[in-house]
Amino acid sequence: MKFDVITIFPEIFNAYLNESILKRAAEKNLIEVKIHNLRDFTTDRHRTVDDYPYGGGPGMVMKPEPFFNAVEHIKSDGVRRQVVMLAPQGKTFNQDMALSMAGQNQDMILICGRYEAIDERVRSLVDEEISIGDYVLTGGELPALVIIDSIARLIPGVLGDERSADEESFACGILEYPHYTRPPDFRGLKVPEILLSGNHKAISQWRRKEALRLTILRRPDLMSRYAPGLKDEDYKLVSEIKEEENKHEYD
Repeated sequence: MKFDVITIFPEIFNAYLNESILKRAAEKNLIEVKIHNLRDFTTDRHRTVDDYPYGGGPGMVMKPEPFFNAVEHIKSDGVRRQVVMLAPQGKTFNQDMALSMAGQNQDMILICGRYEAIDERVRSLVDEEISIGDYVLTGGELPALVIIDSIARLIPGVLGDERSADEESFACGILEYPHYTRPPDFRGLKVPEILLSGNHKAISQWRRKEALRLTILRRPDLMSRYAPGLKDEDYKLVSEIKEEENKHEYD
C-alpha cells in the first residue's frame, strides 16, 4: 500500500518513518510512503504557498494552485488513489476506519494543511476529510502519521505476530486487557496469580473479564455500543464486575 503525503514540512516525517515497525514494513515492500514538498509545485520564484484571505481576517490561507499541481502530478501515473484531507471538520478517525482502509488496500494521497486554512476550492480534489479528534493542531502532519501508522500495522506481515492486532483495544469493540512481564514481584506490585498458573482457559477468561472491566470503568460509551455483541458468558462476567466494583466502592 502506498501513501503519498503533500506537506510543506517533509522533514517532519523522516524520523518517525525511519524507525521500528514502519521502517521494516517499507524495507519488506509492504508499504511505501512518499513525501512531496508542496513548494515544489509552486510557479513563482519565491515558492509561495499562502496568501492573505479574501474578506480579511487573521492568518494566511494556503493557495489552491500548488495543491492542484501536486495531486495532478501524483495521479499522472494513472494509479487510482483515495485523496484525503486532514482537517478539523472531517470525520473522526477510528479503528473501524483504519480496518476498512487497510482492507481496501487502496493507495492514498494525504493532504496536510498549515496556517489558518486551505483554500476551499482544494476540497474539490478530495474524496474524504478526516480529523483525529476534536482539537486543533498546527498542521496536518501529525494526523497523517497517525493514519499511516494505524493502517500500516493492520496490513498482513507488518506486525511480527498477526494476533497482536486482533487482541488490541478497539479491535473487537472493547479495550484491551492488562499485560504483565517479568519480574513477577516488583516493589511489592505482583503479577496476578492466574497469569502464572499455566491454565490457558482460566487465563483467557481472566483477560476477557479484565478487558470488559476496563471498558466499563474507562469507556462506558464503548460498552454501550458494544452491548449488542456481548455473549451470554460476557453478561455473566459483566454482572460479576459490577458486584465487585460496588463492593469495592463501599469497602
